[in-house]
Amino acid sequence: MSADPRLLVIDDEPDLRTLYEMTLLREGFTLDSAGTVEDALELLGSRRYDAVITDMRLPDGSGLDILRWLEQKGRSERALVITAYGSAENAVEALKAGAYDYLTKPVDLRQFRMVVASALGRAPKAEGPVPKPFSSAPPGSLPAAGAPARPVAAAPAAVESEDDAFAPTAPGTFDMLPPTDAPRPERRRAPRPAPPLTGSPSALARLVGDSAPMRQVRELIEKVARSMAPVLINGESGTGKELVARAIHDVSARRPQPFIAVNCGAIPEQLLEAEFFGYRKGAFTGASEDREGFFQAAQGGTLFLDEIGDLPIAMQSKLLRALQERSVRPVGAVAEVPVNVRLLSATHKDLTAEVAGGRFRQDLYYRLNVIQIRVPPLRERMEDLAPISARILLRIAADAGVEPVPVLTPAALATLSRYSFPGNVRELENLLHRALALSSGDGIDLADLGLPDSVLGLDDAPTDAAFGGVEAMLAATLPAELAGGASLPSDLAAYLDEVEKQILLRALERHRNNRTAAGASLGLSLRQMRYRMARLAISIGGDES
Repeated sequence: MSADPRLLVIDDEPDLRTLYEMTLLREGFTLDSAGTVEDALELLGSRRYDAVITDMRLPDGSGLDILRWLEQKGRSERALVITAYGSAENAVEALKAGAYDYLTKPVDLRQFRMVVASALGRAPKAEGPVPKPFSSAPPGSLPAAGAPARPVAAAPAAVESEDDAFAPTAPGTFDMLPPTDAPRPERRRAPRPAPPLTGSPSALARLVGDSAPMRQVRELIEKVARSMAPVLINGESGTGKELVARAIHDVSARRPQPFIAVNCGAIPEQLLEAEFFGYRKGAFTGASEDREGFFQAAQGGTLFLDEIGDLPIAMQSKLLRALQERSVRPVGAVAEVPVNVRLLSATHKDLTAEVAGGRFRQDLYYRLNVIQIRVPPLRERMEDLAPISARILLRIAADAGVEPVPVLTPAALATLSRYSFPGNVRELENLLHRALALSSGDGIDLADLGLPDSVLGLDDAPTDAAFGGVEAMLAATLPAELAGGASLPSDLAAYLDEVEKQILLRALERHRNNRTAAGASLGLSLRQMRYRMARLAISIGGDES
C-alpha cells in the first residue's frame, strides 16, 4: 500500500470541513476531522499526523491553542491556519506561534492544494474539477441519523474549477460527514519521515563565530527554516545578510528547489515589474519571447529580496498584491500565475523610520516583518575576528593557489581587533585580499595590512591640536580654582569619578560613540572601556562597540 500522508482538519463548520476533505481526498491523503479544540487535542493525543489544518476561531478556543499545544509537546506536524478575518495581525500571530503557513477565507482551492503540498514536501496533482457543496439539495438526500454515511467523494454535487475561490455555505446544507464516533478504516503504512531540517553545511558553516550574537542568529535560522513565515533580515552593509538567507534556505525543506537572490537597488525602476513578474511576447518593444520573472524562477524555492527598502512605492504595491494573492501577472498577460515561493528580504535601512516618513508602505512592512533576524556588525563580535580571518584566508588562498595558507601574526591580529570595521566582514575580506597579495612569507604582519594609524584612530603621539590628548582633556575638565590650587574637593573619590566620566564622554564624542576607538585613544582595551562605562553609568545612543 502507498504511504499516504494523514492530515487532521479542524473547523467548526461542517460544510467547510467537508469541502476541505473533498479537496484533500482527491489528492490521496488520509483524513481525520474535528470541530473543536477539545476534539482535536483528543485526536492529536492518540496519534501523530503529517499536517494539521485548523481554523483560527473555534467554539472552545482558537487555532493558536492547537499551535501552542504542538509546540509544547515538541510535535513535528506542520500546521496550516485558516482565518476568515484576513488581517495581517492574525497572520503574524499564527506564524509566530509556529504555523507553517496561513490562508484567508474565502480560500482559493488551487492555493489550498499548493500550500498543503508545500507543507508536506510534495507536488500537487494535476488540476481538475472539484465537487462543490450546494444549498438546493432536498432534505431527503441527506443521510438519516445513524445511517452509514456515503463516501464524501461520491456525494452528488455541482462541479466547479479549483481556480475559483469558495466561501462558507449556509449551515446544515451539506451534512455528509460520518459521525465523530464512527470508526475510520485504518491504513497500514510506514511512517512518513519529517522533512530534513539540516542540509549541507555550506551556507550555515560560513557563518563563522561562537560569540553570543552569532549563536542567536544560528538558533533563529534553525527555527524559522521550519515555516513559510516571511523573514526580514536587518543589518549594516557587509554583515552577511545574503549568507543568512542562504542558510535559511539550506536547512529548510525547500533546499532542493531554487534560491533566487535579487538586489532591489540594482534594477532600473522601469524594468522592475518585468524582472519580478516576467512578461509575454509582444508586451513591449523588444519582447520577442515569453520570459519568466524572479517569482517564477524561484517556484517551489526561496526568493531573497536584498535592499528591499530601495523599492519605489509603486513597485511596493505590486509586490504586496503578489504576496497576498500568491500569484503574479506577467507584463502583457491577462491572467495571473500562481506561485509557491518562500520570501526572505533584507535591508540596512530602518524600515520603521521609512514607514513613518511615507517612503515604505506600512501594510507591506507588516507582511515582510513577521520574523526579524538582526545580523550584528563585526565590531559587536570582535571575539570572532580570529576564526573569521582564518576562514577568509583559507578561501582566498585556495582561490589564488597559495600554499601554505598564510596566517595573521599576533601583532596584526591585535591591530585589527582595535579597528571598528565600518565596512564589516566585507571590509575585512578586502583587507585580507590586499594583505595576502603584499605578504612575502607564511605570515601576514602589521605592515602587510597597510592600515595607517589615522585610519585606526591610534596615532603614536597624539597632540592637543590633532587629538586633544588626555592631558588637555584633564586640564579642560578641572575647574580653574582647583588647577590654581585655591581649593580642594571635599569628596576626592566622587570628584575623580566625575573627572574620569567627563574624559570618557569626550573621548566617545570624538570617536562617534565607538567604544573600541575611544578606549584605544586612552590606552584602554574594549573590556576596560566597558567596565568603566558600566561603573560610571555611561550610556551611549547606539550599539557600536
